[in-house]
Amino acid sequence: MEDTAIVELYWQRNSMAITETEKKYGAYCQTIAFNILANHEDAEECVNDTYLGAWNSMPDNRPSVLAPYLAKITRWQSIARLRKNTRLKRGGGEYELALEELGECIPSPVNVEKAVEQNELASAVNSFVAGLSLTERRIFLLRYWQAMSLASVAETLGFSLPKTKSILRRTRVKLQCYLKKEGLC
Repeated sequence: MEDTAIVELYWQRNSMAITETEKKYGAYCQTIAFNILANHEDAEECVNDTYLGAWNSMPDNRPSVLAPYLAKITRWQSIARLRKNTRLKRGGGEYELALEELGECIPSPVNVEKAVEQNELASAVNSFVAGLSLTERRIFLLRYWQAMSLASVAETLGFSLPKTKSILRRTRVKLQCYLKKEGLC
């Protein structure tokens, strides 16, 4: 079923919207949630919360492409669950590792004091990613948006692990230089 038809089902408050969403995007959302949480049960609950989030947000929103919309909701749900799960003890999941890698070139939230500056940073990162080659962009997004492990990124793209690590390292260095040039780092 096409995304526009699924969105229309949400707008009509038809429960088939969730069934169709699960058929088309269930595995995609599950992968994102699992990459962040590293726990199948928690990932499944976050995906279910994603469907509820989509259901509750659709009367106000009409996304033309459902995949990134659902991915964003899934990430929010998964990150919230991760924070809840690790509130008392800090674990070493892929999400934390990916953020640590990016921490080398993106300023900490403490240094970005105003919402305007946060928007500028987000806009700069978006512009940077848009300017990457297709290969660099795919590796960057798989690692830092979908929180895939390095081995999974390499396997998905058919690259060796050292090549994947090297491309990511060079991309982070480019990002750091770009942010410095923009005065954001």
